[in-house]
Amino acid sequence: MRILYGVVGEGMGHATRSKVVCEHLVASGHEVKIVVSNRAHAFLSKAFPDVVEIKGLTIRYVDNRMDRDGTLARNILAAPSLLADNVSAYYEKVVDFEPDLVFSDFDSFAYLFAKRHGLPIVSLDNQQVISRCKHESDVKRGVKLDYQMTKAFVRAKLPGCDHYVITSFFYPPARKKYRDTTTLVPPILRQAILDAKARAKVGGHVLVYQTAASNTQKLIAQLNELTDYTFVAYGLRRKDQKSKALPDRVGNCIIKDFSEEGFVEDLATSQAVVCNGGLSLIGEALYLGKPIFSVPVGNQFEQVMNARYLEQLGYGLGCDAIDPQLLKLFLSERERYAARVAEHGQEGNTRLFAVVDSLVKKLGKKSAKKRA
Repeated sequence: MRILYGVVGEGMGHATRSKVVCEHLVASGHEVKIVVSNRAHAFLSKAFPDVVEIKGLTIRYVDNRMDRDGTLARNILAAPSLLADNVSAYYEKVVDFEPDLVFSDFDSFAYLFAKRHGLPIVSLDNQQVISRCKHESDVKRGVKLDYQMTKAFVRAKLPGCDHYVITSFFYPPARKKYRDTTTLVPPILRQAILDAKARAKVGGHVLVYQTAASNTQKLIAQLNELTDYTFVAYGLRRKDQKSKALPDRVGNCIIKDFSEEGFVEDLATSQAVVCNGGLSLIGEALYLGKPIFSVPVGNQFEQVMNARYLEQLGYGLGCDAIDPQLLKLFLSERERYAARVAEHGQEGNTRLFAVVDSLVKKLGKKSAKKRA
């Protein structure tokens, strides 16, 4: 079967998760063409032979918050060329592929292609949990406007798909009108994380991954206050016009450049994780048994939601900013949180692949009937 797979390119989480699904589809004998934007294009091009670059929207961050005005302005200015380039990609590189089925990881290009050609389409992402599931008032407390705005955006992004597969570490009930077309599955795990499960242990360091933090020196100073702990930090070594490259160690903070092998090893041997509220690292940390101190990016309801569900489930703590005293309290209670994390059961990607295979079989027959 020929499958068109669209991947939103903002951030790398969607790309790493989609890579796992696309590898499974290819291994199952399907022909897959991927359309993807931004940095994710280079990443996926290394793994698959048929990857088409399209133009996508970008997000601007300031002081660990999404800059809404700056993001809007940047994307408005880019919209004319973005549209022109994507129309060109549509005619030159995609339309002759004649897919039987479309998957979209929050990507509008593949979605619109499916609708234009009357093809069955599966939405496979984590954002749809916001609009298609019910959430308790505690999850929305103090951020109801962000919740309503995000829900409206998510609902409008990919309406009317044949099915919605939602990846999540929490399982709120689907809204009644969406129950028949919504399936929740555990977080998608890359092979490196699956392989690391056997060697995961409680080590002597805390892993820190804060890519959206713009005030690096302040963060390091806050971590240095906790002298009883060693922190291994990724995502902080950045060069810009205002600062020089960071050294390899500042006080109790070991600062590393990113490498997949090194990061996975440090994650697997950490005692806990300090990160933003993105699903990818949260899912990987939980699978490897690590409690989480989450500092969600401001103005992103999805990340706030993830942090609050972490607290509800007893997997960790959420905080608007790094608070050394709260972080110290969290680390002192690490064993209690770790015991709850141990209750988070997941058999790799087994559930995900079973759902994907079932939908491919079902919707593939639907597509064949239409063509006939």
